[in-house]
Amino acid sequence: MKNYLFLGMMSAVVFLNSCSGNDDNEGTNNPSEPKMLLSKITTVYYDNPSQPQTSVETLEYNSQGQLIKTSSAYGTSTFEYNNGKPVKINHYNTNQTLEYYSAFNYNGDQLASVKAIYNTHPDYNRTITYNYNTNGQVISTSLCQSPDCSNPIVDTYAYNGNNISSEISEGGGSSTKVVYSYDDKLNPYINLNKYIRIMMGRAIVMSPNNYLIEKVSYKSNGTWIQNQTRTSTIEYNSAGLPTQVVSKEANGNLSAQYNYEYITQ
Repeated sequence: MKNYLFLGMMSAVVFLNSCSGNDDNEGTNNPSEPKMLLSKITTVYYDNPSQPQTSVETLEYNSQGQLIKTSSAYGTSTFEYNNGKPVKINHYNTNQTLEYYSAFNYNGDQLASVKAIYNTHPDYNRTITYNYNTNGQVISTSLCQSPDCSNPIVDTYAYNGNNISSEISEGGGSSTKVVYSYDDKLNPYINLNKYIRIMMGRAIVMSPNNYLIEKVSYKSNGTWIQNQTRTSTIEYNSAGLPTQVVSKEANGNLSAQYNYEYITQ
């Protein structure tokens, strides 16, 4: 269950027992009922088994249950909303200096694009655009870091119900495909704002359930060749939410471990 995204990329629930997902990704309960909100993620990566790397992310919410701040060793991010929609994320370094901000653009009720704007390094500016199917599910994204978008990184998604069954990432000279199998429990991110989940991307956040198996392939001469399988073992709390996920490679070696903590609000 490799997750290189959450707040690294931003620098990067009360739940029912099981479900196949909810269409609006806004959580499963009546707004008047308390929710279990993800408050801390501790991740240990075992890319170098002799020197595992640990990262800790904390999440803070306002009284409406909206995510308003994330913090990690890399800095902090603050969130601004308009009528329930995130419109801006400010990204600060460890010195609390604004490095860049992310601006959200909408087409009606769909997130159309997110632009990252750097004040001092405009060559770092980038835009990610979103495309949807008739069910309102994201089916592809395009990440551009040049005005003419000459070399985009394109991610495409296929679905089984509301879960992402496969995702393909192509660009930068490489192509990767991941096929997923899931449990029937809701994932830790389920009560985050649906637009933030879309912005974060990937099956680990966008799918309502937790994947148990990842089959990873690369493309060679137009043919997908599977070269990796990861299997996750998950522990759940009394609400059916993951508290620990241990991901292992096919040979039994550790890949990553995720510990999740929650608050009720």
